[in-house]
Amino acid sequence: MASLPAPKIGALCVFCGSQTGTNPAYAAAAAALGRDMAARGTTLVFGGGRVGLMGVAADAVLSGGGKIVGVIPNFLKDKELAHTAATEMIVVPDMHTRKKVMFERSDAFCILPGGVGTLDEMFEIITWRQLHLHNKPIVILNAEGYWQPLITLIDNMIGEGFAHRGHEALITVVNKPEDVLAAAAAELQTPKPPVLF
Repeated sequence: MASLPAPKIGALCVFCGSQTGTNPAYAAAAAALGRDMAARGTTLVFGGGRVGLMGVAADAVLSGGGKIVGVIPNFLKDKELAHTAATEMIVVPDMHTRKKVMFERSDAFCILPGGVGTLDEMFEIITWRQLHLHNKPIVILNAEGYWQPLITLIDNMIGEGFAHRGHEALITVVNKPEDVLAAAAAELQTPKPPVLF
């Protein structure tokens, strides 16, 4: 019996930097992911900014004829950082509401290179999964090995007894942007079992 095709990712939430970083490969990865999303009809859900990797990914989706849904708090919109070409822009009162809306509007998550804001978003969504509040795929795009220290840290947390063995399954790590949607879709088709907490 032939296996069913992997489910389509209708909307992918991308957490990433409001800067582009020092390595041009990071922006190239964001653009490649955006092009792939547009080609596959996957809507981008993002922080609503026009700058940094956020802007690069959003522009790439739009250039490919895709849709982007920005979620931005009032105080950032007031700084004129919002992407003016967004298919839909949701303005929220604060950062907590922003993350909640992004979660609700997405089938899966992808983490691109970024700074402390990206870490905040990533760890909250990983923690929610650890606590069985959701079981949506979380794919880390380890472009140019950017996230390798984090992956090592998670392994160290497990080794030192601050996380259970199996917590590494809360995330899926890929190295190429073209593998992100396939990894998320495969996980939706065969969900990972909940981990201990």
